[in-house]
Amino acid sequence: MKKGQKTGVKVKYPIGIKLVVIIAFLLVLSLGAITVLVSYMVSQDLRLTAENNNFEVNRRAAAAAETALETIRSNARLFLDTSNARQTGALYFERNQDVAAIVLDHGQTLINDRFFVSNEVDPALVGEFINRAAVPAEYSSSGEMTLLNAAPVFGIPLLAMFSGTTVIIFSSEHLTDALGSSINASFMINDDGDVLVHADSDLIKAGANMAGDPLVGMLRKSRDRNFQTLYADGSGVRYFGAFHKLSIANAAVITLAEYDLVFEGIAATTRRNILLTGAVLFISILLVWFFSKTISRPLGRLIAAAQKIESGQFEIELTKENEDEIGLLSESFVKMGKALVSFSRFTNLEIARRAMRGDIALGGETKQATILFTDIRSFTAISEKLSPHEVVEFLNDYMTRMVRCINETGGAVDKFIGDAIMAHWGAVSSAGSPHADALNGICAALAMRKALEEFNAGRDGSEKQPRIRMGCGISSGAVVAGQIGCRERMEYTLIGDAVNLASRTEALNKPLHTDILITEATWLLVGKDLLTEEMPKVWVKGKEKPVRMFAVINIRTRKRKGPRGPVTLGKVRNMLGLDAPDLSTLDVNEEELKYAIKKINVV
Repeated sequence: MKKGQKTGVKVKYPIGIKLVVIIAFLLVLSLGAITVLVSYMVSQDLRLTAENNNFEVNRRAAAAAETALETIRSNARLFLDTSNARQTGALYFERNQDVAAIVLDHGQTLINDRFFVSNEVDPALVGEFINRAAVPAEYSSSGEMTLLNAAPVFGIPLLAMFSGTTVIIFSSEHLTDALGSSINASFMINDDGDVLVHADSDLIKAGANMAGDPLVGMLRKSRDRNFQTLYADGSGVRYFGAFHKLSIANAAVITLAEYDLVFEGIAATTRRNILLTGAVLFISILLVWFFSKTISRPLGRLIAAAQKIESGQFEIELTKENEDEIGLLSESFVKMGKALVSFSRFTNLEIARRAMRGDIALGGETKQATILFTDIRSFTAISEKLSPHEVVEFLNDYMTRMVRCINETGGAVDKFIGDAIMAHWGAVSSAGSPHADALNGICAALAMRKALEEFNAGRDGSEKQPRIRMGCGISSGAVVAGQIGCRERMEYTLIGDAVNLASRTEALNKPLHTDILITEATWLLVGKDLLTEEMPKVWVKGKEKPVRMFAVINIRTRKRKGPRGPVTLGKVRNMLGLDAPDLSTLDVNEEELKYAIKKINVV
């Protein structure tokens, strides 16, 4: 089979698809497993690091807040312990510029004028705030220190520290700076959940309260001073959350790290790994697909060659494209095809094809067949004048012509017996009916007559190139067709009375001076299609009644006025160079030749 030729073979699961699926599965499995394992292990390490980092940030923020608050309270106490607070007030506010005002227990209020002027805030708001904060003020008078968010009243981030009967109002910006702002966001709340310090000043000014937050709820219920957990807020966003309760003012510092932000790097890496896997998979599929073509295409040609061999076409052409196993297999296929061609020459081609397809059943089968025997007249005398090489060359030329006539009419050569040929129609393959098979057999015999005429035309009639005659005997009937022989050597052949009768009919051509004789059984099948002349009945050994014989003159042709060639037996004999026999003086050894002629009157 030539390169590039389409095989026409359809495979349900091509090798290319299988290789692509397998490689894709292995790549996805391996790279996917690596991606998942790496992501999982890195995630675990990152989670531990994130928790520790968040907890440490929370601890530091809480310590900074405690220090800042304690400093504000200590400085205020030191200031208030002086003998003349009003006279030293200016000095205190100069050193503590973040303090806006101090309200003493007897109602006296010390105002940091510079603070209010620079922030454009009305100092009168101090009294308004104190009136609103009456309850916390009463609570702190019992000795508890309390922090309140004063920003909603003043409009700027301010805290109010209630310590005993004293209220210190100060800016929370330095606390905001101390808590810091990064991926770990820290803020401070009081015992009521009010946000005191936060990076978002709008929350402070709005007086936000986080009492409903899950982490704040855990903080208020917990007896631990500090705590770390992973939780989700009301909107479903997950956070690493840590809190630290301050030792003063019943306040706490909370530090949050959004889970998705912490793992954003891993998620991005995972996405890149998935894209990389897809790219590697795509490239691998392309490489595997093109590589599979180097396998599937030669295999496709091998499959097509195998199907040709299976159908009986043993002559195949395959080029050895690759120096690999497929190349060796292609070479072996070609050798096998040549061997089968040689094998088919030792048997009938159609039988070889059917044997390859497994259509020939073991054992015998009863068939309706037409059998032909033909041989060369006086071949023994002719061969004695030729060398062995000349005999073989002579027979090969003759047999080639005769076998061609058999093959062209759908017949099967059963065997060669010296110069004789046995052929049959309807056993190996049928033309559709016993009538059609018998007619094909007659056509083959008539074609042999023509082929012999052409064979003799090229010979000069000398001892080395003799002209020859032949005889054909044809009979039809039931036979047993099957493989005959032993385990080491078997042969497909026919057995039956019709076979024996065809052989004996062929022998009658010599005494009757004819070339084609058919039995009554064949004549009953195709007699209406032939020009024949009935011969004397013949007693055949083993038969109770004589057998009618018919000499074939020609085949009728309805499409023309008459058949081409001879239309009488006399013309046939003239063409063959034969005389009409004198049946009254004919003496035949019945036992030897297995026939006897009974002279009868032909009506």
